[in-house]
Amino acid sequence: MSDSHPAEAAARAAMAAVTAGDRDAWLACYADDAVLHDPVGGSPLDPAGDGIRGHGGLGRFWEQAVAPQQIRFDVAAVHATGSEAAVIATVTTRFPHGLVTTYDGVFVYRVGADGRITSMRGYWDLQRFLSSLGA
Repeated sequence: MSDSHPAEAAARAAMAAVTAGDRDAWLACYADDAVLHDPVGGSPLDPAGDGIRGHGGLGRFWEQAVAPQQIRFDVAAVHATGSEAAVIATVTTRFPHGLVTTYDGVFVYRVGADGRITSMRGYWDLQRFLSSLGA
């Protein structure tokens, strides 16, 4: 599948913006009322697991979870159909103090008619990630 599929193109653009550290480009990938579950099931930034909503919530997520680190995605596969793309990737995170950690995940992006992301659901093991940080 080429990245000409709207959901794959949006997913790749969002991941590229994260890797580049470009908050504005990342937010532009998302619809105004988008919902982010990263990871699905909740996290310290989304304790109830209801998802992070809208550009205000996404902006706070960026500042707390993305901006302090350098993040890279190594995409193993993309399966796109309908209005969604499932991205299988390894995520490498380099923290300011030098620690580097990786985790594998499946990230499901849904886009609206305008090609912007309306939903992103990340399936990865938060406890394993936190353990790798010594938390």
